[in-house]
Amino acid sequence: MAESLVVSPVAPLGPVAPLGIEEYIEQAHFFGMLAERLAENAPAQEVLASAREEVLATTKLPMAIDFLLSELRHAGVMATAMAKLGHYFTPLQAYIVGEGENERGRFDLRVGLDILSREALYRSGTFVGSKRAPTIQGLFLYQFEVLCRNRLGYDKGLTAVAGDPSYPAEWKTWILGIRHQVGIIDIADLIYVQSEHAAKRGGASASPLFGDQEGRIALANRKKDPAYLFNSLHRQLGYPEPPRTHRATEEENPIPAMARRLEQMEKRIKLLEEEQRGGFDLSKFYEKPPAAP
Repeated sequence: MAESLVVSPVAPLGPVAPLGIEEYIEQAHFFGMLAERLAENAPAQEVLASAREEVLATTKLPMAIDFLLSELRHAGVMATAMAKLGHYFTPLQAYIVGEGENERGRFDLRVGLDILSREALYRSGTFVGSKRAPTIQGLFLYQFEVLCRNRLGYDKGLTAVAGDPSYPAEWKTWILGIRHQVGIIDIADLIYVQSEHAAKRGGASASPLFGDQEGRIALANRKKDPAYLFNSLHRQLGYPEPPRTHRATEEENPIPAMARRLEQMEKRIKLLEEEQRGGFDLSKFYEKPPAAP
């Protein structure tokens, strides 16, 4: 199955959508539907089988879903199948799904699927609220912000990003080069020195990767919280804001409240037991009177 899945681009949208716009529209629908139905505790195999019938048959996604379903039945995960379909799914897609399927990790698979859905919409040029056509710069900034906000690890995460076929050779070299610089050097500085704005001021490489606008935004946000930088970038460039992990309220997650109630019940039971044994002494609940001056 993996060898037969050869994609012929349909209406490609530059290097950002190498598979063709239709493929990314269907991917966005697939990942979004999968996240929604998993949140309803639907079995993953049933969801995949249903998705196989829903997605557009003229794309290659149904064949990819068949392979995912086969791998899920045999290995219990989808990430390995996505990694084998490297000519259809990107390394970052496989990495994010793998982190979500990791039982020892804290990353929610549903958040990961939402991340992939928004990325696919951006690649297709149909993301709601986007002010500009998708660009390589916007794609990288979205993927990088995903790694930052969800603590997915810069080494493995950026290695997966660099494996995306959308990035030219100079981008891949730069992405791999900053893996061990992030956290030591401000991300605003990393973007600024690779921008046209810095080149105009004589402080960047001869072939900058980012435009003048990205450089000005990065310069304005130096030595600030990176959240301000990212918020400014996705507002101005029109790429999606990465989803954030939803924190369950007490109504959605009643375990903490139940633990407190059990603790209160234990105290009451101990008091009742002492009273029945005749050993209940109220004097220990009173404070001693202060000593006379």
